[in-house]
Amino acid sequence: MTENHDAYKPAEIAALIETAGVAKAALPFHRLMTLAILAGAFIGFGAAFWCIAMAGTDPGFGPTRVLAGAVFALGLILVVVGGAELFTGNALMVMAAVDRRITLGALLRNWGIVYLGNLIGAVGLALAFGLSGLLDGPMGVTAAKAASAKAALDPVEALMRGALCNALVCLAVWLSFAARTATDRILAVLWPVAGFVALGLEHSVANMFLIPAGLWAGADVPVSGVIGNLFWVTLGNILGGAGGVALAYRYAFGAMRG
Repeated sequence: MTENHDAYKPAEIAALIETAGVAKAALPFHRLMTLAILAGAFIGFGAAFWCIAMAGTDPGFGPTRVLAGAVFALGLILVVVGGAELFTGNALMVMAAVDRRITLGALLRNWGIVYLGNLIGAVGLALAFGLSGLLDGPMGVTAAKAASAKAALDPVEALMRGALCNALVCLAVWLSFAARTATDRILAVLWPVAGFVALGLEHSVANMFLIPAGLWAGADVPVSGVIGNLFWVTLGNILGGAGGVALAYRYAFGAMRG
């Protein structure tokens, strides 16, 4: 029998994502938490790579931002190809919830455990980089500038940047479901992620690494700034991913059955 190498069509992607949402909701706690911690660390590695690419450059504009976005994609590539549970990508589980294939409680359980696990993984990696001494140089300077800038965002800016960011992240995950091979998945993820980073949008899990790394490197950021950023960016990530992508595709393709 000839193997099909064509990409999955959008309606097929919708069915695959709903089926994946059902499987995610059924994961036992220990497996879900482990995969969530890994995802937090994976995104942290992408953010650390971003810090190196941006070190010593003007962060405001230019080709460096595009390069930095491309290297940041390492994080989501590790999540998608390696297999891990990322809070922002799991916004797509709303499709399964709307079709009543999972309960609201199961959705919120997944989001809560994954968010906590992502936080543990990202902060733990920031601590590891701090103890390694790598945050004592240009990488730390970049992280400190990023942490200060993020904490200074007003709530509306943080909310909207979070929503726009996760629309692109969930589109990257959506496109990855069209893929038949690992190479396809990597290419599908690369440009949406590079785009959100180059545009200066806000990703809650990346901030879970960058803000602690910046604090370690000497950033003067109040606790209220940290909490405010994560709150508004997280809310924006939910709105952009669950509302802007998941519900839009659910409306477009109707009830899906994998």
